[in-house]
Amino acid sequence: MSNPTYVQEYNAIVEVLNKYNEGGAKANSALMKPAFNEKATIFGIEDGKLAGGEIQNLYNAIDTVFRPSPEAKAAIVRIDIVGTAASARVDTDNISGFCFTDFFNLLKVDGQWTIVSKIYHTHPSA
Repeated sequence: MSNPTYVQEYNAIVEVLNKYNEGGAKANSALMKPAFNEKATIFGIEDGKLAGGEIQNLYNAIDTVFRPSPEAKAAIVRIDIVGTAASARVDTDNISGFCFTDFFNLLKVDGQWTIVSKIYHTHPSA
C-alpha cells in the first residue's frame, strides 16, 4: 500500500478558497459564506489599529463597501496541509480598487474543509 498524498485535500481547499475569491469579486457575501465556519474570525490592521472580530464583519463589508470587480485577479500563492489542518495565502488584485494579501487557517470538520480564521494585509494604493 502506498502512502497517501494530499492531492485530494489540496483540490478541496482550492474549491473553498475559490468560493471566497468569487464572493469578493462579485461583492456578494452569500457566495463566500459556504467557505467559512460560522465561528470564523477576521483580523487586520485598519488606520494603524487592530480591526476585525467575527466573520460577519467581512460579510457586512463585502455587501456594503465593495462593488463587483470583474477585473479582479486572485492567486493562491501557497497551501500547507497536515492532516486535518491547513493554511493558505491568497493575493488579490483590484477588488474594488484594493489589493490584499490574505492568510487563512482551515480545518477539516466533518469531512469538509472550512476557513476558521482570516488575517489580511491591505496593500497601499499606488
